[in-house]
Amino acid sequence: MQPILSYLRPWEFSPTVLVCCALAAAAYTRGLVLTKRTGEATGFWRPLSFFVGLGLIYIALQTYFDFLSQHMFWVHRLQHLILHHVGPFLLVLASPIGIMSRGVPRRLRERVLRPFWRNRWVQSLYSFLQNPVIAPLLFVGLIYFWLSPAIHFTVMLDEDRYRLMNWSMVVDGILFWWLMLAPRSTHGEANISYLKRILILFIVMIGQVLLGAYIFLHKSVLYDVYGICGRAWAISPMTDQQLGGLITWIPPSMMCVIALLVILRRLLHEDEATTPAHPALAGATTQKAGQYP
Repeated sequence: MQPILSYLRPWEFSPTVLVCCALAAAAYTRGLVLTKRTGEATGFWRPLSFFVGLGLIYIALQTYFDFLSQHMFWVHRLQHLILHHVGPFLLVLASPIGIMSRGVPRRLRERVLRPFWRNRWVQSLYSFLQNPVIAPLLFVGLIYFWLSPAIHFTVMLDEDRYRLMNWSMVVDGILFWWLMLAPRSTHGEANISYLKRILILFIVMIGQVLLGAYIFLHKSVLYDVYGICGRAWAISPMTDQQLGGLITWIPPSMMCVIALLVILRRLLHEDEATTPAHPALAGATTQKAGQYP
């Protein structure tokens, strides 16, 4: 057990990561308990999706995994796959806002969180980040930016920049997948149609494929910083880079395909919910609506 526990200990302890993950887990757990007390069904898969997503983000940031990501390019790409794609995807898939809101103490929710969220500047920033043009550009652009060889070299040697990079992956991942996967009614002014979401996912997928293929097929070493830091395992720099290119190329594309399936299912579900089962039912509904405006 001792070797296993040593791998689970934080490599570079971050109070911010611990507090954020702990508060999120506490709010969701309390909300889950209160929701069940009302008799409302919570299901099994959504809580599982939430806690798995949150757990993966914590592991990627606060265990020995973080050390490996600083000393192997392919592990770094796996870390960002978790932080930018898998973890946020699972969190959003759980649709946790309602449960978490219920789990936050009422005074804190009404006196702090709600006024903060309704602030004009916060709403303007949110609308900007959730713009259907800005959101995919930021989602793919951050990957390109942090993987620019010159930028990547300096980031991996600077602790503050390294943490900024990882946090930007988490926050942007949550924002993007929320825009893609959340029901349209939850977006407010940032709402976009499901067809636009499908188009955005195709564009994002192409951008990730091109970058991953470029890294994988490049004939020289792009990220020599790992040679300076010292690789955790004795593999050649080109093999390390090619593995990282494949991780940048294939799994994110698969995540986009899975997101497309989720959107199509939601689109069909909403169509079924708004389509009357029988013409006679439609007539009755229309008549009833006319009688009770």
